[in-house]
Amino acid sequence: MEADLSGFNIDAPRWDQCTFLGRVKHFFNITDPRTVFASEQELDWAKAVVEKSRMGLVPPGTQMEQLLYAKKLYDSAFHPDTGEKMNVIGRMSFQVPGGMLITGFMLQFYRTMPAVIFWQWVNQSFNALVNYTNRNAASPTSVRQMALSYFTATTTAVATAVGMNMWTKRAPPLVGRWVPFAAVAAANCVNIPMMRQQELIQGICVKDRNQNELGHSQRAAAVGIAQVVISRITMAAPGMILLPVIMERLERLHLMKKVKVMHAPLQVLLCGCFLLFMVPVACGLFPQECELSVSYLEPELRDTIKAKYGEQVLFVYFNKGL
Repeated sequence: MEADLSGFNIDAPRWDQCTFLGRVKHFFNITDPRTVFASEQELDWAKAVVEKSRMGLVPPGTQMEQLLYAKKLYDSAFHPDTGEKMNVIGRMSFQVPGGMLITGFMLQFYRTMPAVIFWQWVNQSFNALVNYTNRNAASPTSVRQMALSYFTATTTAVATAVGMNMWTKRAPPLVGRWVPFAAVAAANCVNIPMMRQQELIQGICVKDRNQNELGHSQRAAAVGIAQVVISRITMAAPGMILLPVIMERLERLHLMKKVKVMHAPLQVLLCGCFLLFMVPVACGLFPQECELSVSYLEPELRDTIKAKYGEQVLFVYFNKGL
């Protein structure tokens, strides 16, 4: 059927973002790893279709499926704040292929110190790029801040992994397999706030329901970043906690003892299975467009909003990033 432009808003999510299930469906769509393989021509086509649709200039005869596919590609590859094309590795749609390789190897090669240090460094390099790519673009980050964030997060992850590896040497083997998750969780608590520290220092732009800018809030930034930290740890938790238990059982099997060369590929594949579901689930834990009561804002900003709008504005809204 032809697209009904009179009732179709290409910027509106297809599913209700006020519900957890609606957000999960939304992120299943835009984190689809298949979109990583879309060509530059396809992405440019998707952007052109989205921009034309916003202006009501979609050519007659355009199918609704074409509009929805263009929206899917656009949402997966272009930043929601700037509209700029994001680098491939930093896109959330790359979380499954990128994360399954890195997480699988982190879980497989956890016994030797050089392997622990190398894979934690690779993981934090990947995380730093993802965090920077999906930041709230209204708060620019300097090269110096990025370098400091990267160094701090990498040091935290490596120190946690090395320290816990030494501490758990006499512990059961399964405990040692959980060390990578502890390091990843600790590093996420450092990497994300550090990479987005400018938002915590200068505040994040908050708007009213009609997208009118009201000011900048540090408290809103803290709420958004805390939610992202929780989402990222949740994203990694099932695979990095349950997979060691599964591999511990599998490696006892006679067949697995004979084909040890298959342990790493199998672990990578299983990581991919976990991430395929956990990436959209974790992204959907909290709304992308956060709502915050005006009463929670800094006193100065709260007083400014009340002086200008009175009781007409009770909540502010902001993009928390991913």
